Amino acid sequence: MAQRNDTPVFSQHQKVVAAHDLPGIAAGTKGKILLINGLSWVRYRVLFDGGDERAIERGMLSAEDLTTPEAWAAVEQQARAEVRRAEREVEREALLATVAAATPAPGTEASDA
Repeated sequence: MAQRNDTPVFSQHQKVVAAHDLPGIAAGTKGKILLINGLSWVRYRVLFDGGDERAIERGMLSAEDLTTPEAWAAVEQQARAEVRRAEREVEREALLATVAAATPAPGTEASDA
């Protein structure tokens, strides 16, 4: 038997963010809950900011399609931290390679000419 999912996660007029790409809406697009409905499956109708002074309204969205602005900011911060960590690792590898190339191998002393 299917599990019921009838407890609303978000409230009406709450500000939300698209948790992943939706048709015509990029992940991270801000929106506002317009309507909550459903008996065995809670669905949300959201008005998203479409940019260029237009709004995009989407219905039949589940709670998995949406997240709070605070949670989205944490996801973005985590992604930026991972990018910075990867960049630092590349820089570290390049520095180690430079040092290894400049250091003579053991047993091969440079002679004074």
